[in-house]
Amino acid sequence: MQPTLRMKQITVALAAAGFGLAVGAGYNRLDTPAVALANAASPTAITAPALAPTAAARLPDFTALVDRAGAAVVNISTVGKSSPAALDPDDEDNPLNEFFKRFGGPNGPNMQPRAVPSRGVGSGFIVSPDGYIVTNAHVVDGANEVTVRLTDRREFTAKVVGTDKRTDIALIKIDAKGNLPALDLSNPPAPRQGEWVVAIGSPFGFENSISAGIVSGVHRALPGGQMTPFIQTDVAVNPGNSGGPLLNAAGQVVGVNSQIYSRSGGYMGLSFAIPADVAANVAQQLKAHGKVTHGRLGIGIQGLNKALADSFNLPDSDGALVGSVEKDSPAEKAGFKTGDVIRKLDNVAITDSTDVTSRIGNMAPGTKVSIEVWREGKPTTLTATIGSFDDTEKVASAGKAVQGGGKLGVAVRPLTQDEKSEIGHDGLVVENATGPAARAGIQAGDVIVSVGSAKVVSVDELKRQVDKAGGNVALLIERNGQKLFVPVRIG
Repeated sequence: MQPTLRMKQITVALAAAGFGLAVGAGYNRLDTPAVALANAASPTAITAPALAPTAAARLPDFTALVDRAGAAVVNISTVGKSSPAALDPDDEDNPLNEFFKRFGGPNGPNMQPRAVPSRGVGSGFIVSPDGYIVTNAHVVDGANEVTVRLTDRREFTAKVVGTDKRTDIALIKIDAKGNLPALDLSNPPAPRQGEWVVAIGSPFGFENSISAGIVSGVHRALPGGQMTPFIQTDVAVNPGNSGGPLLNAAGQVVGVNSQIYSRSGGYMGLSFAIPADVAANVAQQLKAHGKVTHGRLGIGIQGLNKALADSFNLPDSDGALVGSVEKDSPAEKAGFKTGDVIRKLDNVAITDSTDVTSRIGNMAPGTKVSIEVWREGKPTTLTATIGSFDDTEKVASAGKAVQGGGKLGVAVRPLTQDEKSEIGHDGLVVENATGPAARAGIQAGDVIVSVGSAKVVSVDELKRQVDKAGGNVALLIERNGQKLFVPVRIG
């Protein structure tokens, strides 16, 4: 970091020096008697016309926002578990490698590898005057020591009250005298696509830095974040911003900065924040109980596209398609079936699968919820009692293939008894996929479980169901333990 800063300073200095030389040289060339005589005359004062406000003058000014909210944002530094420091024996460019090999040192003949503690930097924000602070779970994960620095330069050793890796939210506490400045999480507003937002944090350790942009999208699904409908922004967020607040133009917290999409490790125009209502719910549970319980239905779902919607005779592509129902789960007890499309939760429309996972996942176990599903061409209402999230996952694998055929372009065979026992259900194993099936993404080794909601256990049943489906068919397949519907156009 230091060489980079020095280079920038030198560049600025050279630019300033070049400007001075250019001006001086120009003045010398123009300093003639005629010019001197002209300069001696008193010029008539000219008043410049008033200019219309420019677009820049109409841009938002965040200075008042930073004055109000900036003091509540903190810098967090952590010290974690030690790991042995070792030189890379394949790094031929490191001149110390040969020295240590001959005379001792890290991994040399006379010394053992030296244990080096891991260190990290992140951000957080105070949510109550008595010192509770919200940050990301990954900021304090595995930390033996957490230090919080306030904007007034006071430092405190923080206690980790609790973490929730499923939402990536953590709550920590410092003991500081006096009422600390805090940001309100009690009634967070919903972010709107296109609105201005501001991030405050410590990117690369530069404390209390501010960057601004707009909300690029809402309800974004990311790998590993099934219970979080992420807010996507174009705000510049970099390592060290994690855990800091995302605020709207009114200074209200709308999210907690959490992740970036990057191929280089730095900002590339895509940053993601955890919605403030999710963070508020998790922080409240952590404060009250030290842990978080998440709701669970026991279903596997996926999003819809136009082809899948047409296959199930839906009027539009809104909703979440149920691909699997776990045995003895709250969903099975409520009457869910494979092929149901969840359209509403407590009379609130469902846009996509992220709506279902985030809303169910953040419900308290024991909550009763009314769920409208689309089944066999018409709406049906089910009532479910939300269960508690179970970490156990059933793992299944597809078997090997030998025979079969059909106009889908797949060669299939029934599962053997051992394969049925292994994955826990019946179906047909795909030996080879060509034509419509291959174009839809069906692969050898996939297990076809059903056509729509109709289960298939033989080649004849598969052909019969495909013939009934018409031009579009939705195949429920299992691949690497995961079930999903694949739309296949065969018309």
